[in-house]
Amino acid sequence: MWNTIVEWFDSTHLVQQIIEVDYVGLFTNPWFLVPFCILIAYLIYRQSWKDLVIITILLAVWWVSGTEYMNSLIVDGELQISKILPVAFGGAVVLGFVIYLFFGRSD
Repeated sequence: MWNTIVEWFDSTHLVQQIIEVDYVGLFTNPWFLVPFCILIAYLIYRQSWKDLVIITILLAVWWVSGTEYMNSLIVDGELQISKILPVAFGGAVVLGFVIYLFFGRSD
């Protein structure tokens, strides 16, 4: 069953599509930018700071995943431990902050 799921996921080429996203084109495309700005304005109007922070975190993770540092994590098919530890620690801090936002306090 697991192999079927993995084969289906590989057939969607989702990872390749995420890697090849033209983010400049995305954020200059009015079909994306107008609804995105409306969403941000609505969240500011509703004062949903938790949701705004989570959207900001998701955008930051997306941006960081495309940096040269992330591209250098795997060299010749081997994971570079000295470079993965800061990423793991940063991910743990971000995950802890998101858990705090959901469960630690109320709006």
